Amino acid sequence: MKRINLLIVLVVLFLTSSLYAQRKELKGQLIADDDVEGIHILNKTALKYAISNEDGSFLILAKATDTLSISGLKYESMEVVISQSMEDLGEFSVQLTEKINELREVIVGKILTGSLESDLENSDAKTDINFYDLGIPGYTGKPLTLNEQKLHDADAGPWGHIGLGFGVNLHKLLNKVSGRTKKLKEIVELDDKERCMNRLRTDYESIIFENDSLAEQHKNEYFMFCQEDQGFKALCDRKNDLESIEFLQEKLKAYKENRESVTKE
Repeated sequence: MKRINLLIVLVVLFLTSSLYAQRKELKGQLIADDDVEGIHILNKTALKYAISNEDGSFLILAKATDTLSISGLKYESMEVVISQSMEDLGEFSVQLTEKINELREVIVGKILTGSLESDLENSDAKTDINFYDLGIPGYTGKPLTLNEQKLHDADAGPWGHIGLGFGVNLHKLLNKVSGRTKKLKEIVELDDKERCMNRLRTDYESIIFENDSLAEQHKNEYFMFCQEDQGFKALCDRKNDLESIEFLQEKLKAYKENRESVTKE
C-alpha cells in the first residue's frame, strides 16, 4: 500500500513538472491611445503574473490554452486565451479598450410639480457638482503630477471577493508585492523635495550668499547637500521663512567644513 501511495505521488509530481516545463516566457504588447504602464496581467491557469512597462510590453510564463486576465483602472478588464500560434511565435499583442463612464439620464428644462423640494431641484439655483452622483471619479484639489497620478492609480482599484466573505484589492496587492508602489512613493517624494529646493533657492539664495560667498560651481552641490538632510521634507511642509533661512545658513557652514576636511585629506 505504501508503494502504491508513493507511486501516485511520483506520478502527480511528474505530471505537474511536465505541465510547467511546457510553459515558456512569452513577450506581450499592450496597445492603447493612453498610458499603458502598470497594467496587470495574470495567468489564471498557471497563477503567474506580470506588470506592463512604460511602453506596454511585458513578459509572462504561459503556454497554449492558458487564460490571461488583463486589468487596469483606465481600461476594460478582459481575458485572452493563448493560442498555439502565439506560443510558437513567442509573442502577441492585445488591444485595450478604454473605460467609458455612462451618465444617468438628464432631463433638459424646468419641471414644476408643486412640491417645494422637487421644484427647488429643478430651479436655476446652482449647487456644487457631485462627481460621484454622475458616476465620474472626481478630484477638486490641486491637480496631480504625472508621478502622483501613477501612485494614485497603483494604490487604488476595485475590490474583489475571494470567498468566505473575504475581499481583496488585487490591483493594490500586486503593486505592493512587486515593489511598484514603493518605487512610485520614492519618486513622488523626490519630486516634492526638488520642487521645495527650487523654491528655497529662488526665494533665499541671494540672502544666503550675501555675506558668505560660495564658488558658483559648488552651489548646486551645496543645495543637493541641503536636500539630503533627514529633516528637509518636514522643513518644507512647515513653510516658515525664518526657519528656512536659518536651516540654509547652518547647512552652508556644515558644507564648507566638509569641503575643507576633504581638501586637507
